[in-house]
Amino acid sequence: MIELPVFRLEAFFSKWDALLQYNLAQSDAETMTVGEVLALGTDEDQRAFHDLGLGYPLGWGANELRQAIASTYEEIDWEHTLVFSGAEEAIFWAMEELARPGDHAIVTVPNYQSMESVTLATGADVTGVMLDPRNDWALDLDEVRKALRPNTRLIAVNFPNNPTGAVPDEATFRGLAELCDERDIRLFSDEVYRGLEVEGSTPLPQAADISPTALSLNVMSKAYGLSGLRIGWVASQDHEMLERLERRKHYTTICNAAPSEMLATIALRHADEIRARNQAIIAANLPVFREFFVERWGALFEWERPQGGCVSFPRYLGAEGAETFCRDLLEQEGVCVLPPSIYRSELREVPGDHFRMGVGHRGPRPALEAFDRFLSRRFAKGAKRGG
Repeated sequence: MIELPVFRLEAFFSKWDALLQYNLAQSDAETMTVGEVLALGTDEDQRAFHDLGLGYPLGWGANELRQAIASTYEEIDWEHTLVFSGAEEAIFWAMEELARPGDHAIVTVPNYQSMESVTLATGADVTGVMLDPRNDWALDLDEVRKALRPNTRLIAVNFPNNPTGAVPDEATFRGLAELCDERDIRLFSDEVYRGLEVEGSTPLPQAADISPTALSLNVMSKAYGLSGLRIGWVASQDHEMLERLERRKHYTTICNAAPSEMLATIALRHADEIRARNQAIIAANLPVFREFFVERWGALFEWERPQGGCVSFPRYLGAEGAETFCRDLLEQEGVCVLPPSIYRSELREVPGDHFRMGVGHRGPRPALEAFDRFLSRRFAKGAKRGG
């Protein structure tokens, strides 16, 4: 059995949930109700959902769901998809399968903790490649090349990135995939925020579409806002690898919930519509956050809109530090943003003056009003731009 450290994000919410009144830390897009999802389907879909049997579904996922998943790719057919219970299960098993003792792996930093922690726990030697905070958290392909070793077997990345919202340019991403193919390295690409790029930006190609061995991870939770379904998946042109992951899944969930699979199928048949809805919510929110963090409180924060996804990583400039600031904000006003300790890394030093905040839910103004009360008490007019 591998030993894993405390999952800091989940432990944080377990500790502070009772105090939370305004959650500005959400990592997902605005959700929908069961009724709203069903309304997207046909009359036949709704009858089928009502009459759905609650026996064991197929371990790989329902064929209809896998076909709907495959429709979101260019080069992937339904047989080259494997459904998991959310993205976390997929990360857990993929990192264990792709990294072994004696192997070398590369993981981008900052990251979603499990991608780093599980890889370290496998016994592999792991190197962190830091996204550049001085350059909009850009991925430097030369830094990846410098980190390569003869025994490098895995490169794991997440774009649009959580927590920074960074997205590399397409040439860099394709170059990364080509580098992996040339060196016989597996590329594991967490693409759960794909489809929420800012207006005018083109989504990156999916790794499974452009590499014969890469694995693409996605989920209903983030860009689709349907986290309660607990439906994620891995797509890859390498069917043998998917078979190995499916055998590992026998030891955890075995299969997924049939109602969730049916609702996910309906939603994915309307994928463009749902993502467009969520993009519109983010687009409406971004000027509100800019007005607050740049125009009103610009002396205390450095804030840039995410290049993709629905999370951002502002920098706090106050003297007491971002960790204390985040704790006091939660204790005094019930406003939750994620402190920098959540994104601490064992591989590289993540700047400790940033906190994570979500921008994908409707109605952020009440939370920002409480945020403003906190800042006004603490700093009065001296910290406000032009104050």
